Amino acid sequence: MRALVIAHAHPAFSVGGAEIAAYDLFRALRDRGVSATFLARTDSAARAPGSISLFRADEYLWRQGIGDWFRLTAEFGHAVIDEFRQFLRLHRPEAVFVQHYVHLGVEIFREIKRTLPDCHVVATLHEYLAICHRNGQFVCNGSKKLCHEEHVDRCATCFPEHSPGDFWLRRHFIQSHFDHVDHFVSPSRFLMQRYIAWGIAPDRITMIENGQAHSAAPPPPPTPGAKVRFGYFGQITEYKGLDILLAAVGQLPAKLRAKLMVEVNGANLEQQGQWYQDLIEQLRRPLIEQGCLRWAGSYDPPDVGRRMRKVDWVVVPSIWWENSPMVIQEAFVHRRPVICSNIGGMAEKVRDGIDGLHFEVRNPLDLADVMARAITERDLHARLSAQAPEPPGYAQCAAAYLALLPAGQRAGVDLPA
Repeated sequence: MRALVIAHAHPAFSVGGAEIAAYDLFRALRDRGVSATFLARTDSAARAPGSISLFRADEYLWRQGIGDWFRLTAEFGHAVIDEFRQFLRLHRPEAVFVQHYVHLGVEIFREIKRTLPDCHVVATLHEYLAICHRNGQFVCNGSKKLCHEEHVDRCATCFPEHSPGDFWLRRHFIQSHFDHVDHFVSPSRFLMQRYIAWGIAPDRITMIENGQAHSAAPPPPPTPGAKVRFGYFGQITEYKGLDILLAAVGQLPAKLRAKLMVEVNGANLEQQGQWYQDLIEQLRRPLIEQGCLRWAGSYDPPDVGRRMRKVDWVVVPSIWWENSPMVIQEAFVHRRPVICSNIGGMAEKVRDGIDGLHFEVRNPLDLADVMARAITERDLHARLSAQAPEPPGYAQCAAAYLALLPAGQRAGVDLPA
């Protein structure tokens, strides 16, 4: 069987969760005996617009981008389409797994079907950009309040330069391209339900969790009398909520702050607005001086296990819905209980009081109360870490994707139980 995995970036150059999930799927398919090819978008100015070139064996880079973010259409027009069609005709995949439409353009689904009508197209939805024009975050402009449903009038309130009619046309334009997809995959039930409410038929979408490496050995219990260590992992943006975590630590009584250490493993603060950089600096400086905060900085994916094993708890304080944060699965792989905001994909993945703890989103006082409980409540860490679920492995994830294909296309492919 021949398969093509398409991603909006290559993890050699971008280490977001969707890129890593796409590449892991590519490798797992090859392990299952599939003749798989990987095509990743690049924005390298050194490459001609629309060009596709070999990066390494069976892996290609495609110079691509979005020209119209309102309709999510591609940047380079016919140069993109012609080169892509030639690539499809050369490799002739029987199945194409598109792991993201962002930066690629929604036309990609139409072009696959036009070029290879018998090819089976599976698209994984990693976020909500097709539904929400505000970076796919379901957060209202100005107030930054959480948006609970998509509606053309609400959308036009956020973006007054567009009428409700514009948003109606946007929805139906994107849906017309989604009609070329045979089946959709969502890594969370929360995101899946959002897309069903938007218009994808329930029988056309399946929830498949992103695959992870095999579980590590259970961690030793925290040493009595030692500081309780809380870890933050991932990008540093205003929507990831690091400021909420730092403010929560500042709200704790001094005697509790003396019993904890927060380790920040994150990157790209310098790419945020100056106001947010100033806020983080204002919050972190006194905590560093008090000896309860360590700024560990960025890390490469292979380093996450080593760093995560140094902490007792993983904190995910995002202020928007999220989908299926990779850091939650990574925490469970290493048997670390998770403290997270009580909304969206975070609340779905972390069971409050079972394998982690919830706090009220955007509420540093409530997070401080939860952290105080983690510091003072005996046996809580041991009980929650023991009940952390084991995320599906790469082989299990690949098998679930292959099971979506018609039986004739996956004949002879190794499908583990």
